[in-house]
Amino acid sequence: MKEVENVLRILKETKTAFQTNNSFKLKQLSNQTTNTASLTQDLDNIALAVIVYSLSKIVERENYKQLPGWKNFYSKINLFVDKSIRDIEKKDYNAFEGDFKKIKGTIENLSGKLKKYIKDVFRYAKINKASRLHEHGLSMEQTSKLLGISMYELADYIGKTGIADAPESQTMNVKQRIKLVERFFK
Repeated sequence: MKEVENVLRILKETKTAFQTNNSFKLKQLSNQTTNTASLTQDLDNIALAVIVYSLSKIVERENYKQLPGWKNFYSKINLFVDKSIRDIEKKDYNAFEGDFKKIKGTIENLSGKLKKYIKDVFRYAKINKASRLHEHGLSMEQTSKLLGISMYELADYIGKTGIADAPESQTMNVKQRIKLVERFFK
């Protein structure tokens, strides 16, 4: 795991933001983690970015809280976030990785509409975070492999969001490149 202190800070702030239903703060934390993940390509940071972003989307949806299984899901997420914090503090990174698997297992143990909705949120969160990693300079192939999504899903999402049109993702045309090279050799 890379950026351990940053991951610990993100988890502690995530715990507070999740408990107070602060979706805006959760999105900010996810974006901070995405920046780190794009630099390190560390799977733990990437998983954390996806989970925190998913939680932001989940707390935004008030109707989820009325569905059967919500209270159990909510308490287990809090439990595993707490356990993740303790595991990092103890430097038990294998247990930390297991905590993320348990969060995914919590989703699998849900039933009915809540399970479907939350699985969809996590799936779209992966695609969203993949697009952000791509925006930070990772190739589509790298990004899709890191997040376990297809390049088609990623390309479709990027095409719809206009990320490919962002100035950072556009290369210079041939004339601009020649002028740049000429400036280097003057």
